[in-house]
Amino acid sequence: QVDLVESGGGTVQAGGSLILSCAASADTYKDYCMAWFRQTPGKEREGVAFISAKGYTGYSDSVKGRFTISEDKGKSTLLLHMSSLEPDDTAMYYCAGRRRNRYGYCAGSPMNQQDIDLWGQGTQVTVSS
Repeated sequence: QVDLVESGGGTVQAGGSLILSCAASADTYKDYCMAWFRQTPGKEREGVAFISAKGYTGYSDSVKGRFTISEDKGKSTLLLHMSSLEPDDTAMYYCAGRRRNRYGYCAGSPMNQQDIDLWGQGTQVTVSS
């Protein structure tokens, strides 16, 4: 069973834009706090952006001002709008979730890979110079 499915990756020139999507089942989406991570070969996955249950968002310093995380709860879909892309943004991008507890909160840090309970399979983004 695949719970998180990313799409929207591809190859784009520096300065361009892409929108990544992460589709989930309704049950999965309501039970998890969602985020985007990325990974390049030989490096650990790094948190890129997260969104809280109340819609608060956070970003890594490397993407702040260029990326925007959003969601369509009705479609159980997480989005990542990426603009002003740079070659250093080239990576596999992963949708990720931390499971909510019975009180509706998620433990751990939203952009710490060790606190993630559920991963998508990833979508590749390549930015050419």
